[in-house]
Amino acid sequence: MDGRVPTRLLCGCIVTGLFAVAPLPRCEATSPEKPVTSNKGMVVSVSEPASRAGAAMLRRGGNAVDAAVTTAFSLAVTYPPAGNIGGGGFMMVLPKPGMQPVCVEYRETAPAAATPTMFSLTDSRLSPKMVGVPGTVRGLELAHATFGKLSWSTLLQPAIRLADQGFSVDASLARSLNKVLKDDKSLPFKEMRRVYAPPSGKAWQAGDRLVQPDLAGTLRRIAQQGADGFYRGPVAARIVREMQEGNGLISNADLDTYHANLRTPIHGTFHRYDVYGPPPPSSGGIVLIEMLNMVERFGLRKKGRWSPETIHLMIESMRRAYLDRARYLGDQDFVAIPKRLTTKDYAASLASKIDTQKATRSLVLAPEIPIADEGTSTTHFSVIDKQGMAVANTFTLEQSYGARVMVRGAGFLLNNEMGDFNWRPGHTDKKGRIGTEPNTIAPRKRMLSSQTPVLVLKDGKPCLITGSPGGRTIINTVFCVVLNVLEFNMPLPEAIAAPRLHHQWLPDQVRFAGFKLDRYQDLVQQLRSMGHRFNPKAGRQGDAHSIYVDAKTGIRTGVADTRISGKAVAAD
Repeated sequence: MDGRVPTRLLCGCIVTGLFAVAPLPRCEATSPEKPVTSNKGMVVSVSEPASRAGAAMLRRGGNAVDAAVTTAFSLAVTYPPAGNIGGGGFMMVLPKPGMQPVCVEYRETAPAAATPTMFSLTDSRLSPKMVGVPGTVRGLELAHATFGKLSWSTLLQPAIRLADQGFSVDASLARSLNKVLKDDKSLPFKEMRRVYAPPSGKAWQAGDRLVQPDLAGTLRRIAQQGADGFYRGPVAARIVREMQEGNGLISNADLDTYHANLRTPIHGTFHRYDVYGPPPPSSGGIVLIEMLNMVERFGLRKKGRWSPETIHLMIESMRRAYLDRARYLGDQDFVAIPKRLTTKDYAASLASKIDTQKATRSLVLAPEIPIADEGTSTTHFSVIDKQGMAVANTFTLEQSYGARVMVRGAGFLLNNEMGDFNWRPGHTDKKGRIGTEPNTIAPRKRMLSSQTPVLVLKDGKPCLITGSPGGRTIINTVFCVVLNVLEFNMPLPEAIAAPRLHHQWLPDQVRFAGFKLDRYQDLVQQLRSMGHRFNPKAGRQGDAHSIYVDAKTGIRTGVADTRISGKAVAAD
């Protein structure tokens, strides 16, 4: 299942949409964000400075990929929990109406010295040993080389200025920095603590300025030398030094040989819409299409968005698709992935076995998988330009602030993506640890991801650009947003603000994010009577910064998710 496509493609895209007005449920998770509209272009991300940098590149004459590259590098400065040059991700690009979308895949890889049993279940995720070979810089370079318009150096200048001159920290980032610095687990990571030390010496406050001169120097080198300025020379040497001194595995050869890929996206249909998501090593595209194919058969709109029947059928679809994620999915260059998973016939066979009145126990669905008995941070942004080129990009350090390993003298954090492999072959348990073969560790293998940047098209033109952070919850966040818009005709601000739910096969429990279980006792009680079990500590789920364009007027509308922070910025 080699999904690579030729590297020479034409540029240009459009984003359109149709949204009938639908009332928000009383159980909305957040207040709907006021949308930002434009007939030119739009950038929506978690960071206002990064969104403004990307929109400025559009006004300068850059296209959506140019703006995405600028936004991504700016997020590496302004959103250190997940924005990065030391991690990896997936970028969905639609070249122009009538063309097929393309996925720029820049997932991290296991170092050549990695082995299937290199971790125990008690190993800390915060160490150099957890670092995968970073992919972000090569991925952004590949996207620019294939689709970009402005010069590479030009695209990095906003990020360099933000790092060199600093930027004003908002309340959300101040809380995040204070939390990670106060965490006892951060005590060994002296360089991270030095770089992010509050200017007052006490605690970060909204309005304080974060200046990062070491990172500015690294970005200047990348601006001058391209990705080689990261993967070779002094920056690479600094990465390897961190590995050697901390029992990490990445070598100069690992960095020198890393490559990003252009891959064919996963494609499915939902009613009259075409849905495109990232292929393996992301599980997002396959799992999303599999769930949409199942629920399409049940006529959810007639049942109502917040009816117990609708939520029951969504949960049961999630349960089955996430089981297939565990059974079959991994790096497509190492694992043969069944093509049937995204077919309508396969979905029909799964859906036919769903009891519409009763929850299925997860363990019953997988008797062939031995179950042992025993008692994350990403960010997404969306972009569109005046000519209609559209980008959905999700990238990550894995956990918030990654491995917390700051590369000394280079000013950036490294990921802890090795934790996304199945650590212990054969060990699957009720808590959700998965040990199935497709995602076990192997040298140079790409770990399975849940990142799900998505482009939805209708009649050859896209109607929705979306995605989210959230570990394994990512796919279900996107599933909820897509259903809200396409099945239930919610306006985009309400589709983003609405509550979300999650089930991932194991643990066998439902997470409601935005529902107050005590306040919605009738709904919860009906679902419990069907046999569903609940995790009462759902917390926040996702951060879906999204765009649509009205099919009749051509007006682009950007909506920032308010669960963390964010800003939609027009290119007018």
